[in-house]
Amino acid sequence: MVSSGDGTKGKLIVCAGMAVIDHVYQVDAFPVPGTKNRARDFFSVLGGCAANAAVAISRLGGRARVVAPLGGPAGDDLTGDAMLMQLERERIDISHVVRIDGARSSQSSILVDGSGERLIVSSRDPALERARPLDPARTIDDADAILVDNRFAEFALPIARAASAAGKIAVLDGDRPMRLTDDLLTAVTHIVFSADGLRATAQNEALAAALERVTSCTPAFVAVTDGPNDMLWLEGGMVRRLPAFRVDVVDTLAAGDVFHGAFALALAEGHDPKGAMQFAAAAAAIKCTRFGGGMGAPERREVERLLATQPEKRASI
Repeated sequence: MVSSGDGTKGKLIVCAGMAVIDHVYQVDAFPVPGTKNRARDFFSVLGGCAANAAVAISRLGGRARVVAPLGGPAGDDLTGDAMLMQLERERIDISHVVRIDGARSSQSSILVDGSGERLIVSSRDPALERARPLDPARTIDDADAILVDNRFAEFALPIARAASAAGKIAVLDGDRPMRLTDDLLTAVTHIVFSADGLRATAQNEALAAALERVTSCTPAFVAVTDGPNDMLWLEGGMVRRLPAFRVDVVDTLAAGDVFHGAFALALAEGHDPKGAMQFAAAAAAIKCTRFGGGMGAPERREVERLLATQPEKRASI
């Protein structure tokens, strides 16, 4: 095991997909239309599936490289400049980020209520949809695993295909609904859906049945997270369950991204999918106890401490 906070010796995970700046407001309850409301707290923070996962990986002792489409050029798109500055501060490789001249980087306004749930309004320049990674094979050549999200599916697909051609671990964050014919489903080795993403993709409200339907369309390992409820996956034709950690939730924003980053890192370190999910669930649970989106991602020693206090969830980690 690498030690927490050592970003120079751990496994390298390439995180391809979405990076944004989140403007986060903490409120007691979601506002009623037509009213004026005062936030209890506010901050702007790095966000997006790929960026949040990369921060989690770095803090957990791995190394991370972000590959994402941003607005540009430098100096004109201040949102993109701010993202890159924050990524570098977290010791994340940004050398393969793609900047699109004349485009605006993505932003979100997020309200987090007293229970930790969130409401998100996002802005994304259509020009970013047309971006593609510059050299996918070189981007992943030295990587130990790849994590892609489906927020920019056409941008992430060449990265996933390059990983497949190189025989590398490739994890898909099923954050949003997909078609069962989408190429990303067959270009990766592992898929972890959110519950809503899986239900919409499989067109089935029952998670076990939805898992079975998606699994019939891909050779990948397929699992689903469901907030505080059990994680599910298929093994030997049977649905398996793994309990989530019980914590006092403050902020669920970026919990799924932290989970996926930790999951990819644990796989790269040689753990089986169940052990990787246990490790990832512990990391995501700790994040949920902290207000601050992805910046609430824990360090390695914190995750190991939580796993040690609940040995029945520790397994091979």
